[in-house]
Amino acid sequence: MDTVFITGTAGFIGFHLARLLLDTGWKVIGLDGMTDYYDVSLKQRRHEALKADPGFTALEFMLDDHESLMEACQHHQPRVMIHLAAQAGVRYSIDQPRSYVESNLIGSFNILEVAKVLGVRHLLMASTSTVYGANPEKPFQENHPTRHPMSFYAATKKANEAMAHSYAHLFDIPTTMFRFFTVYGPWGRPDMALFKFARAMLAGEPIDVYNHGRMQRDFTYVGDLVEGIRRLIDVIPPLPDDRDAAIDGDSLSPVAPWRAVNIGNGTTIELMDYIRALEDALGITAEKNMMDMQQGDVPVTHASNTLLKQLTGFVPSTPVEEGVAKFVEWYRQAYNH
Repeated sequence: MDTVFITGTAGFIGFHLARLLLDTGWKVIGLDGMTDYYDVSLKQRRHEALKADPGFTALEFMLDDHESLMEACQHHQPRVMIHLAAQAGVRYSIDQPRSYVESNLIGSFNILEVAKVLGVRHLLMASTSTVYGANPEKPFQENHPTRHPMSFYAATKKANEAMAHSYAHLFDIPTTMFRFFTVYGPWGRPDMALFKFARAMLAGEPIDVYNHGRMQRDFTYVGDLVEGIRRLIDVIPPLPDDRDAAIDGDSLSPVAPWRAVNIGNGTTIELMDYIRALEDALGITAEKNMMDMQQGDVPVTHASNTLLKQLTGFVPSTPVEEGVAKFVEWYRQAYNH
């Protein structure tokens, strides 16, 4: 049984990924710092659900605790590391930038150091579609420039990609960065739009709709996202000297075993259509508070998923209506609505 070390397993995506890998025979060592960015009880419930599987080992400490991180990884000797833990949120990074330095920069540096010492078979690290920033080209392709991040959160994730590339080059650590595109689904974060909309609508309150609804997102169902990550585990970036003919459009570094891969549906959905899917699932028409665009946000995200398909044979395909309905089913059960 292979062992994988995953950071952020009490988080939204980490929880789903850990559960998928447990179901497919992996032994999972899950680390989470249980920060109070949002309701800690939700994180605790996720970890408790995972602990019901004998293949799961829960660890709880902060990533900036380098000594504990190194000790745990040397004890468990994972061959694969998947780094998901991060301070998330575009808007929160405007008010609390220091937490992004501590979590996203220092924490990721510690992961790189551990991966170097362990000599892992594959290091996979979460990035984000927001690294594309002000890039006007759509759909976003992995080789597009990421020179102009529009939020500090995006800047820290761009820095993570650069940090990981340098370690991949210097220490031959096979590394894959995967870029997420507006992930949603059951067990989601309370600060995300779908959760906030559902909570407000069920309470008879208006929802805040930014940029007057003139926004498009490449909404990606969480089950599709983690399936993409699972498949990428076995797609190990080769050393520069060990490569056959390159895949057209591959993002492989010319000097390191490093690549970036988008995981998105490859389609854009209007924000108002997303809201309509939620209205249909809840049976409630939302009162909408139309607002201007929020600082640091972008009007459109759209992934090219051609590289993901070439590497894994898989692309996300869950329709928004189906994914939103699954979220509503979970939300009603979890919060007795």
